[in-house]
Amino acid sequence: MSAAAAGKPAIVVTAADLAPEAQALLQDFELVYAGQTPTEEGIVALCREHNPVAIIVRYNRVGAAAMDAAPALRVISKHGSGTDTIDKVAAAQRGIEVVAAVGVNAAAVAEQALALLLACAKSVVGLDQRMRAGHWDKSTHKSLELGGKTIGLVGLGAIGRRMAAMAHGLGMRVIGFDPYAANLPDYLASVPLDTIWRESDVVSLHCPLTDENRGMVNAQTLAQCRPGVILVNTARGGLVDEDALLQAVRSGHVRAAGLDSFAVEPMAPGHPFQQEPRIILSPHIGGVTGAAYVNMGVAAARNALDVLARPRA
Repeated sequence: MSAAAAGKPAIVVTAADLAPEAQALLQDFELVYAGQTPTEEGIVALCREHNPVAIIVRYNRVGAAAMDAAPALRVISKHGSGTDTIDKVAAAQRGIEVVAAVGVNAAAVAEQALALLLACAKSVVGLDQRMRAGHWDKSTHKSLELGGKTIGLVGLGAIGRRMAAMAHGLGMRVIGFDPYAANLPDYLASVPLDTIWRESDVVSLHCPLTDENRGMVNAQTLAQCRPGVILVNTARGGLVDEDALLQAVRSGHVRAAGLDSFAVEPMAPGHPFQQEPRIILSPHIGGVTGAAYVNMGVAAARNALDVLARPRA
């Protein structure tokens, strides 16, 4: 039965679930779930069947086709902070508002970035594998001490600032680039982007993906970096030219990379990153903690409700 037939306006959720706290806020709506691995075509079909007033986006893209399939659609609410999977131009053309749960998963993502950084600097994964194979590398292994090193943060929103505070706590020199940032703490120096490449021992990405910064980490910018630099990316895979990064890791110019996001997700079997021991991988779960799951769901629900409560223009 369609949501309209059930007597409640519909909200399509591009996932298999939503936190109970978020569901409670949306009790006056029929929630329609797209499943664990929704496709763009499947989302379009659900929109055509249920004509939702809102879409809560967790997974996959929402483009013009889904919007056109739902004449009642008023708001697309992101279950998280990054809206690059939503066609914002198409939404604006159709008078559909796009909102995001900015900052609610900042602690979770920053902690994942720190975990990836420490795994790279301390060879956590490689040493674990060596020990399980019967080796004891105490006399030969040297890890990297982060105290006194420079970390360059690209993006100084809620996540970047949280990462800055943790890096400062480790005794690192913290520099950052963000043309929109203001009122920075005194331990965080704002610098031009070129300075990030030239002076950083660690580069950590915390910016949204735009047409302007797509592939910003590439052969040219990596060549500007110090030999032995570590790259951490918990933002968006499209920020990194993956071929260029792979070559830089293999050459040793990049000591290691800790990656939580990728150009194509899920990662296809046989991706060359899977065979490179100095690239530490996690499946885009930086913002996926118990607390963040609830916080993002509640924020996404409230953001949608705020738009729906306004008179339609």
